Amino acid sequence: MAKRQPTRPIDFPILYISLAILAFGLIMVLSAGAVRGYNAEQNSYLYFSKQLKWALVGFVFAIIAIKFPFKLIRRFAGIGVFVSLALLMAVVFTDAGITAGGSARWIEIAGITVQPSEIAKLAMVLFYAHILDRYPIKRGSDWRIPLGILLPTTVLVLGLVYKQPDLGTTMVIALTCAVMLLQTELPTIWFVSAVPTLGLPLLYFIHSTTYQWKRVLVWLDPWKYAMDDGYQITNAEIAFGSGGFFGVGLGRSLQKYGFLPENHTDTIFAIVGEEFGLMGTLFLLFLFVALYARAYHVIRECPDRFGRLLGYGLTSSLAIQTTINLAVVTGVLPVTGITLPLISYGGASLVITLAKLGLILNLSRYRKSAPKKQVIKNLSNFSV
Repeated sequence: MAKRQPTRPIDFPILYISLAILAFGLIMVLSAGAVRGYNAEQNSYLYFSKQLKWALVGFVFAIIAIKFPFKLIRRFAGIGVFVSLALLMAVVFTDAGITAGGSARWIEIAGITVQPSEIAKLAMVLFYAHILDRYPIKRGSDWRIPLGILLPTTVLVLGLVYKQPDLGTTMVIALTCAVMLLQTELPTIWFVSAVPTLGLPLLYFIHSTTYQWKRVLVWLDPWKYAMDDGYQITNAEIAFGSGGFFGVGLGRSLQKYGFLPENHTDTIFAIVGEEFGLMGTLFLLFLFVALYARAYHVIRECPDRFGRLLGYGLTSSLAIQTTINLAVVTGVLPVTGITLPLISYGGASLVITLAKLGLILNLSRYRKSAPKKQVIKNLSNFSV
């Protein structure tokens, strides 16, 4: 694709759905964060104004990503991983890390608070796409070179992210890398053997980490710990139950009045359920499914292996993060602490998400055009 010129405009369905979800997210941040903002600085618009500012910054990054020449994008593969590792090490091993909620996940650079794990999510997708394109894994090929580069890098990044600690982002990066490897001809036995090889050590670390294991116990019986660590899960359930079928109405949530922790960030989906009910949550879920399904469809039409790998990785990263967040808030998975793309409050997450969508829209400009004969044939199917 590096030698090609764009043949199509950006995919407008992806653009419109993304804007719709973002607009809904801003409304929900305004509603869910109003009480917290007023209590913090007597400003009900505090978190909304900040999120709007980050949305504008994200739009700038998205536009740059859309217009950025593909022949230059792969050049940032190595640099992106190096910068991510450097920032992650600074957070984990130095006093530069900013701690919030018991986790050191942020670092301040030139007065701007940056979350290295968010950068790592994007950097790893770009790195995998570059390596798997340069050293294709096919039957009969030498897998030692690409795997010898990818696996140690992946283990190092995952270890640093988990050490923060940030189990949610660790899961997103690991599963995204696995999805990208599935696009190769790597034998199935590798993936089957990876489950116990990686799963057992992860289970050991979770069990040996007191607060992580407590989250598992809370997940198994949240109401037993309703007044302790199960407070978040049980109040999320109360929010969904209070919303019923059509919800209590926008801005009328009671759980945001200090009952539901992180109601404007990680658990904002529960406020959606309370204010818009089952119908509102299903509609939002429909928008997410439509966005990712359309993105996968567009990516399949990319004529270049690097573009397809990059597109699959970017889309999968967002889809996996969305799935984990929804599963956590609804009690399907233990609490991990991860945002809902385009909906939750969070500057770094929003900017990186919009940058990813910008790259996907960039890819959509290179999708194959249907031959004229095929177009005529398709149109003839609608004739009476």
